[in-house]
Amino acid sequence: MNIVASERLKKLTTGIFTELANKKQEALKRGIDVIDLSVGSPDMTPAASVVEALIEHSKDISKYGYTLKGIDEFQEAVTFFYNKRYGVDLNPENEVLQLMGSQDGLSHLATAMVNPGEYVLVPDPGYPIYEASVTLAGGHIYPMPLLEENQYLPKLDEIPSEILRKTKMMIISYPGNPVTALANATFFEEVVRFAKKHNILVVHDFAYSELIFDHHPQISFLSVPGAKEVGIEFNSLSKTFNLAGCRIGYAVGNTEAIKILAALKSHIDYGIFYPIQMAAVTALTSDYSALSDQVKEYEKRRNVLAAGLAKAGWHVAKSPATMFIWARIPSGWSSREFAFELIEKAGVAVVPGDAFGKIGEGYVRMALVQSSEKLAEAAERIQQFLQNRVDYVKNNN
Repeated sequence: MNIVASERLKKLTTGIFTELANKKQEALKRGIDVIDLSVGSPDMTPAASVVEALIEHSKDISKYGYTLKGIDEFQEAVTFFYNKRYGVDLNPENEVLQLMGSQDGLSHLATAMVNPGEYVLVPDPGYPIYEASVTLAGGHIYPMPLLEENQYLPKLDEIPSEILRKTKMMIISYPGNPVTALANATFFEEVVRFAKKHNILVVHDFAYSELIFDHHPQISFLSVPGAKEVGIEFNSLSKTFNLAGCRIGYAVGNTEAIKILAALKSHIDYGIFYPIQMAAVTALTSDYSALSDQVKEYEKRRNVLAAGLAKAGWHVAKSPATMFIWARIPSGWSSREFAFELIEKAGVAVVPGDAFGKIGEGYVRMALVQSSEKLAEAAERIQQFLQNRVDYVKNNN
């Protein structure tokens, strides 16, 4: 029997995180202690009240059946959170859709919205699920370059009109991943005008909405006038509340888009475990005091890693947001060569920038998911790695 993957699946490249995991295992077998700065999985813990809610509701044996969808308390908690944190008013009945994490919704949205042959505008560099979801849906990708000289904002006026005539959606993300840039209200207003003109659904990935540094403002796309007419926003409890393993998030915004995605989801899953939903309610309606402490901790980690790398002669930009540093690599390597050598010779795992798109070549992404002490050690290892490289070049020239 000849069992083969679909042609659409074959178009997807092997996940870079699988490759990095294999490299990490090889290093560990050789006795190298690897400091993993690759996967953006939070190392911080949920608030005690959230854990207590999860435990308490897990004791109710009547709540182990299907929930089918977001319970009323969850829907209302999301609307409460959005009003308090971003000044956005939502209708809990038709402008909120519970998801098994924001990636779950992003992965299914193209299937629900895009017909074969239609285009989706995606950021390059961008989170891999954007492109993968469109490919699996049979759509076409049109990459929007995010360049340093443009503050990592796409040039919408440079997209060809023949592409726009066939475009169904555009995906943006601020704060972004892997590019950690922020967007201001002026840019979002431009996006709203652009979307209305070309009849394009705007999809804003806002998963890092609460990890914004240096007192920069938190701006939801939906807070811009007219945004709900053209777009939806994805958010998650994974990074904000350290509930990544619970797999719970949501989409909010345009009622028709929410309805369409909900219709697809009704064929795929049966809702999230009730105690997890109630833990999420507790998190979303808390006093949020822990959020500012969390931001301060990530800022501290960012500063420690950036300072350590500067000592090594590698000057990286300080991220204004997210749990990552997006850094241009020293000359002499491709992104993948640099990342793989760094694991093999220094025991530090980072993600090569080309894993996020062609424009990502020449960069790496480093996750701030280790303690400040571990990040300082990672910087020291990188310093030795770079010095060894310099010595090698000197001795062989």
